[in-house]
Amino acid sequence: MNYDLEKVLPHNHPIILIDEILDYNLEDRTASTLVKIYEDKMFFDKTINGISPIVGIEFMAQTLGCYSYFKNNNKTPKIGFLLGTRLYKNHIECFENGKEYRVEAKEVFSDTELVSFECFIYNGDEICAEASINAYMPANQINLIGMLNV
Repeated sequence: MNYDLEKVLPHNHPIILIDEILDYNLEDRTASTLVKIYEDKMFFDKTINGISPIVGIEFMAQTLGCYSYFKNNNKTPKIGFLLGTRLYKNHIECFENGKEYRVEAKEVFSDTELVSFECFIYNGDEICAEASINAYMPANQINLIGMLNV
């Protein structure tokens, strides 16, 4: 199924970096997305003919955002904050032009506002990057939106 990513994520193009939602499973607490690398994509660096591997953290974060959308019964996305990442390891020089990468995320901890995920980025069966990501989604979104509009 094709999803309108501008409805799923609280972003607009060109900052939406994922290209497709491949799958999600709320019972297994997982989501997977697809990222295609091409010259017109934000963060593309012609000097390396690709995207820096550090941007992989944002690929992961946007995959978490997709999972959150489905977990919230396909309602308007809530604003969340990436608190940090532990043990981000990349195993590649860059995300290469012309390649597609699968991003997988699994929720490993959640309470009312904090959540933690284990994430992996693959090129085929090869792990390109991996990390534990922690995020915060305030329960009181109304006050949060007011603070952001100051």
